[in-house]
Amino acid sequence: MSDLIIGPKPKSAKKKPDGYHTFSVRVKQETVDKLDEISKRTGRTRNELIGIFLEYAANNCIVKDQEEP
Repeated sequence: MSDLIIGPKPKSAKKKPDGYHTFSVRVKQETVDKLDEISKRTGRTRNELIGIFLEYAANNCIVKDQEEP
C-alpha cells in the first residue's frame, strides 16, 4: 500500500456541493494531537483530514473473508 501524502490546502479551494453525512466518533487524545499537528502544517481542518483519511482507508483496505475453523 502506498503512502498517503497530504499537501497544503490550495488557497483558492472552493467548497464542494453538500452530500456529506455528520456523525460522532470517539478518538484517542494522541490521535487528536496528531491530527491537530497535521492540520497546523497543512492549513486543512481536522474535519477535512478525517474525511481524507477515511476515504483513503475505505478505498485501500483489504477485507478478508472469515476463515472457517
